[in-house]
Amino acid sequence: MIYLDYNATHPPIPKILNEVNENYLAEFYNPSGATRYSLNNQGKIEESRKYFSSITGIPEKNIIFSSSGTEANYLLIRFLTQNFINLTSVIVSPFEHPSIYSALDDHNLTKYILETNKSGVILLDHLEKLLEKHPRPIICLAVANETGVIQPSEEIAALANRYSVPFYSDLMQAFGKQKVNFDLFSGFTFSGHKIGAGMGASLTAVRHLTDNTHIFAGGNQENNHRAGTENWPAIIAFQKASEYQLEQLESKNSKLKRFQNILEAFLVSQKCEIIGKNANRLPNTSFVLLPIEEIDFFLLGLEEAGVIVSTGSSCKSRAREASSSLLSMGYTKEEALRCIRISTGIFTTEDEIHIFCEKARELLITFGVNH
Repeated sequence: MIYLDYNATHPPIPKILNEVNENYLAEFYNPSGATRYSLNNQGKIEESRKYFSSITGIPEKNIIFSSSGTEANYLLIRFLTQNFINLTSVIVSPFEHPSIYSALDDHNLTKYILETNKSGVILLDHLEKLLEKHPRPIICLAVANETGVIQPSEEIAALANRYSVPFYSDLMQAFGKQKVNFDLFSGFTFSGHKIGAGMGASLTAVRHLTDNTHIFAGGNQENNHRAGTENWPAIIAFQKASEYQLEQLESKNSKLKRFQNILEAFLVSQKCEIIGKNANRLPNTSFVLLPIEEIDFFLLGLEEAGVIVSTGSSCKSRAREASSSLLSMGYTKEEALRCIRISTGIFTTEDEIHIFCEKARELLITFGVNH
């Protein structure tokens, strides 16, 4: 199988998962227990917390492990509301993961959505107008999940500082894929399965944390911020995968940029449009508007040929709804429903890129694209 859906989930890194699973089989003790065996596992969690503190600059006590990106994002919004008790509204980008919007709705926060255009970048002029009218917290992901477009975090942070408001960011598609300046953010989230750690661990980090702030209670785990037995094997794998990705970041991205150039040159030759082509983007992501309407059959044809891509954010790809991100960028619903996302990663090979191009060309000819 040729897997080109890394933005949905990164394939597990076998050496890391095998090592962690062996450790779990030998030392399966509940880290919340009172025995020395349990305390040893709690110590492993704290070592990982110390590692993430060292690379992000966030105090260890302000780093909270949870089970998924969605839970991490909910915690982020909960921490925001507890830090600003009378908060009623926020400024938010149109590119967020649905969990951010749902968390804002569940906390009864009005959303002022930032404007964008076909570049896929938020409009800083609009952000400043909103801040001038009423300074309020800013929520903007660092990298758009579907397009791979990198948002202007430095400029956003400068405006946040000027108007004395916090700036929170979902770093799920940024961490492990580009260098991140964590100093820009008041709080952020990222997840293990996006970088090859397997599923089960994410983190929320904030600079200011109110005691006993949580989504649900029942235990004193995670310094009273996240009740429930910690998934210590997933947390250890999260740390190891982070180390692995960051060590190879430069060489990996150089390779993936070369693959992106090959891929997009082919797609443009097939009358496809690359969404956000001229924007600053991750080298692993291409969001493509195809010149056909038979997208479901195109995807099925690729899958039958052993090639996996997606239609966008995995949380909604089954629903086959038009991407709200694309609609906000000015694309029509019909155009939005003709898009696929191709995302590569550390295990992708050049041969796989060429095979995708060959299979895609055959399918496009089948569906009537003339060359």
